[in-house]
Amino acid sequence: MMDNKGQMSSELLFLFGTLIIVLMIAVVFIAGESELNMAMSAARSGAIEGLATSSSGIYSTDTYWDYSNSKAGLLYPYSVEIVNISYSEQGHDINYDKKRIQFKVYAKTSSRFNNKELVSIGDRINYNLRKSIAITFNSTSSTNKLYNPVFSPHYVYTTANVKWV
Repeated sequence: MMDNKGQMSSELLFLFGTLIIVLMIAVVFIAGESELNMAMSAARSGAIEGLATSSSGIYSTDTYWDYSNSKAGLLYPYSVEIVNISYSEQGHDINYDKKRIQFKVYAKTSSRFNNKELVSIGDRINYNLRKSIAITFNSTSSTNKLYNPVFSPHYVYTTANVKWV
């Protein structure tokens, strides 16, 4: 007579093995999505910070005189609203051996700015967006002073010019 006490059936072992494999795959997928969610959150806060500091920024003497002479409207508070921030995968970057992600900011303004001023506002937004991502992933030492590109464990981030709608 066979005693079956303490033995698990092979079906139960197969079920546990399958669950472990599914969990391992899910963890890899969730970790990647979590990294992108952190980057998007940092991008949003950085873009908003870029808007908040643009008209009240502290500029170097050369920049201040350039703005005073050719971009005077940027020295006074202005109303710019971020409509949307999106990102798109740009494939695998062979230089850094990571996936390339490009952020694009869509913004609008009620003021009349010339094209040169809009480019300056967009540059400030993108700079702060990239800086926020670099701070979030603690990668400020591995990028340049313009934070372009920015790195995280699995991605390299860049920004496209702000699209004015």
